[in-house]
Amino acid sequence: MISSELIKQDFPMLSQKMNGNRLVYLDSAATTLKPLAVIQSIRKYYETNTCNVHRSIHSLSEETTIEYESTRDVIQKSLNAMHREEIIFTKGTTESLNLLARSLGDHVLKHEDEILLTELEHHSNIVPWQLCTERTQSNIKVLPINEDGDLNLEKLPTLLSDKTKIVSLSGVSNTLGTINPLKEIIKLIRKHSKAYIIIDAAQMISQTDIDVQDLDCDFLVFSGHKYYGPTGIGVLYGKKDLLEMMPPFHGGGDMINIVTFEKTTYNDLPFKFEAGTPAIASVIALKESFRYVKKLGKKNINEHTQNLFTYLKSELLKIEGLIILGNPKRQAPIVSFVIDGVSNQDLATLMGMDGIAIRTGHHCTQPLMKKLGVTSTARIAISFYNTKEDIILLIAAIKKAKEMLS
Repeated sequence: MISSELIKQDFPMLSQKMNGNRLVYLDSAATTLKPLAVIQSIRKYYETNTCNVHRSIHSLSEETTIEYESTRDVIQKSLNAMHREEIIFTKGTTESLNLLARSLGDHVLKHEDEILLTELEHHSNIVPWQLCTERTQSNIKVLPINEDGDLNLEKLPTLLSDKTKIVSLSGVSNTLGTINPLKEIIKLIRKHSKAYIIIDAAQMISQTDIDVQDLDCDFLVFSGHKYYGPTGIGVLYGKKDLLEMMPPFHGGGDMINIVTFEKTTYNDLPFKFEAGTPAIASVIALKESFRYVKKLGKKNINEHTQNLFTYLKSELLKIEGLIILGNPKRQAPIVSFVIDGVSNQDLATLMGMDGIAIRTGHHCTQPLMKKLGVTSTARIAISFYNTKEDIILLIAAIKKAKEMLS
């Protein structure tokens, strides 16, 4: 069982006030807060361990390289990847997907081949593929959702064919909280096509344990800042044989073997995809976020957040004029809503004056907004550092702001 009041002590952000009121942070789908262990790890690197990795032979560099590379081992074990070199460090989910669009998409797609996406996707899992289709003269198909916000899996086989070379989809919707049945989806894809399967786990990483071998996905990507880690660091998992088949994304230091003006040969995995000086402090600190979550246990985290989420939705439904968008079969603790006659932006601004931090806008899912018949929503995202008192304050702030704006 999780004690959020004790956990709050691990998160310095939650000790501050916003506009003179106690901070109630309910925007964890945008970015999660960072525990002291992560903050202290970053500080330690810059205070006592500043150096480059992989390239120097002095003891400070060797020790820091061990710390850096041990993060790869921790993530490999967490994801149950078969090989440590299947874990590639990137800047985040967006860069990971752009890497795949370039190094995989450009490599395997030909004229009139197809990429399959879904209506739930974040722009980061749409735009890189649109750019890829422009380069390869391929096409995008889209798997729709039903009125509840679940993927229409009955239509999936009809969208798959010999032309389908890549399927890229999110594990959890950042807007509706829809938890997609990935094992079922992947089995269907394998049955009807030979497409490469990519999972955008940006929201999924904090919600569930991930076993990439059990899922049988080809690639999986996520950002550290969505998992209580630093910004500017992300992970791309890929099956080793596929990563070896793909050409590099960026050129420069560390990704080379031998360089001449006539020709360059490339380093082995994972370094082939890790050009330049990496985000050393952030990589090392990311390890601490994995350790922190493991200590709490995702089962305990999910029990706590789902209990709060059930209470939240029951209270939201009592507010006249408030409409919750979507009602998926399985839902992460993320909910989007609108209130008749009330501007989402004005609502969030007034709530912010009471110390309540939520998100408004299209959440980088404009095609989904169009499907839902809105241009923006207000969004609440719960994490394990939230409490029932947070929800009580949130509901009071919504009612107060609604009254002022109606």
